[in-house]
Amino acid sequence: MTAVVHTRAELAVARTALPGTVALVPTMGALHAGHRSLLRVAREVADHVVVSIFVNPLQFAPTEDLDRYPRTLDVDVQMCDDEGVALVFAPTREQMYPREQIVRVAAGSMGERYEGTSRPGHFDGVLTVVAKLFGLVRPDAAVFGRKDAQQLALIERMVTDLALPLRIVGAPLIRDEDGLALSSRNRYLSPADRQSALALSNAVAAGARAAAAGRAPAEVVAVARAVLDQEAGVKTDYVALVDADTFEPLETPRPGVLVLAASVGPIRLIDNVSVTFSELTA
Repeated sequence: MTAVVHTRAELAVARTALPGTVALVPTMGALHAGHRSLLRVAREVADHVVVSIFVNPLQFAPTEDLDRYPRTLDVDVQMCDDEGVALVFAPTREQMYPREQIVRVAAGSMGERYEGTSRPGHFDGVLTVVAKLFGLVRPDAAVFGRKDAQQLALIERMVTDLALPLRIVGAPLIRDEDGLALSSRNRYLSPADRQSALALSNAVAAGARAAAAGRAPAEVVAVARAVLDQEAGVKTDYVALVDADTFEPLETPRPGVLVLAASVGPIRLIDNVSVTFSELTA
C-alpha cells in the first residue's frame, strides 16, 4: 500500500524507512495517463518511488487558475498505489511555506523566454518549489515529463549550476489517441474546444515534417504557425524552434525542439516536438 504523509516530520520518518535508491516524481495532482507513464519510468530508475502532490502557488500569477486547478487527492493516491509508489507527500501550503518565501531560485534569462514571457515569474516559482522538494525528499533521481520542455531544461540547468546531488530523467510526452498532448487542463475543454485544440498537435507535427523535408528553421516555424492560424478557435501565444538545452532560438538547421503555446477558448495549452533536419539543408 502507498503511504501518504502530509507534514515534513512525517516525510522525514517515512523517507528514512526507504532503503536503496529513491526517484521523486513532483506533481500538482490531477494525475492522468501522462503522469502514470512518469511513475513507470521512475520505477525503472530507482528502488522506490516518491510522488509529491502540491499545487504550488508560487508559479501562478494572480490572474491564473490557482483556485480552479483540479484537486483529486483520493483518485491520485489510488493511481500511485496501482503503480507501486512507495510514498505520497501531499503537504499543505503551510507545510511547504511556513513563512514568507524570501529566498527563491531565479531562472535567469533562460526562464524569461517563451513561457517566461507569457507567465512572468512562473519558472522562479517552479524552480523554488522543486529545489525545496529535492531538499525534503533527498531523491537519487527525479522524473519530469518532456511535455513541459522549457521547465525540464531549466530544472536540468538548476541541478548542474547548483551541483545538486541527483539525476534528472526526462520522460516521453504522452498523447491521447487523437494526438492531443495529455494535460490536467484538458478536462476543462468543451467538446468544440477539444476539437480546436488538435491544431496544436497538428502544428508541431507539420513543423517536424517540414524540418525533415529540408525546410529552413524560419520556414518550420511559419508552417507550424500557419496550422494554428487556420483554426478559428485557437489564439496563438508563441511558436519557436529552439535549442533543447538552452532554449535559444535556432537560426541554422540542427536538431532542436519546436515549442508552442496557444489558448483554446479560456484554456491555455502547450505542446512541443523534437525536430531533425534533412541533411539536404546542411
